[in-house]
Amino acid sequence: MSSPVSTIDVAQAATGKEEPSPNDGWRTGGLPALRAELDRIDNAIHDLLMQRAEIVEYVARSGKPAAFRPGREASIIRRLVGRHQGALPPVALVRIWRELLAGTTGMQGGLSLAVCDSEAGVPLTQLAREHFGALTPLRTYAKPGQALFDVSQGAASVAILPYPSDLENWWVALLHQEPRLHIIARLPFWKPRPEGFPSAEALVVASAAPDASEQDQSFLGLECDSDVSRTKLSSELTAAGLKPETMVLIRQPGSPVANVLVEVEGFLSDDDDRLNHLGSVLRRPVVLGGYAVPLQGNTR
Repeated sequence: MSSPVSTIDVAQAATGKEEPSPNDGWRTGGLPALRAELDRIDNAIHDLLMQRAEIVEYVARSGKPAAFRPGREASIIRRLVGRHQGALPPVALVRIWRELLAGTTGMQGGLSLAVCDSEAGVPLTQLAREHFGALTPLRTYAKPGQALFDVSQGAASVAILPYPSDLENWWVALLHQEPRLHIIARLPFWKPRPEGFPSAEALVVASAAPDASEQDQSFLGLECDSDVSRTKLSSELTAAGLKPETMVLIRQPGSPVANVLVEVEGFLSDDDDRLNHLGSVLRRPVVLGGYAVPLQGNTR
């Protein structure tokens, strides 16, 4: 683990100048000296934030296609948590950087959210605010199709939707959506959840494809005969080198086709050759997207 950055390092990074080593007057000067030292540190942090925002402005002018890159953001937060030391809880570090990343992403392209949230207590809206910041524009809908429509029409940057299950099968629409929409993130990004925080889980969908973070999961959408079994599909996926983590199988009454959502380990692209080795599918599997694996462990 890297050594923590000192207040001297922060000040030097903010000003670009070497500063004389401070004496330890703030250690022995009582409360006024401690407050003065905190003010100095706050100014240095603020200088760095303004410098960071200036760099983000240059990035925005570079013409890159998407401002929101959840894989890149996940890598940033993992790196910072990995080097973190001291009494400040890591979860506080995550919350600070999530707000910072949301603010700078908004600078680049007018980020807006469409949230499907019909439950009491609006847990998915809380997740969206937690991840995308308190100031990001947000509208809520009772049905996932409405949120997906906003993204497909460019009225929202991303949709936040319930995690797939036998009852939540909005993902079937992604199998035939043109232009394509992609799963790009999973919420929440950090666990375990402190008391009082929403325990719901959600997926984020956007028109841009996901970006890899080095620790990823992917989703495959399959169309199979309606009598296909989970056991057979799991065996075929494993034999093809695709480790299945979860599977949702939807059989519509009277339909000869079953739709299957499979979560597999790793980051998959459309041209992955392993997708050619599944015998039970009626057509080539569709890579519906993926997400950076959330932080686990003690973040308190």
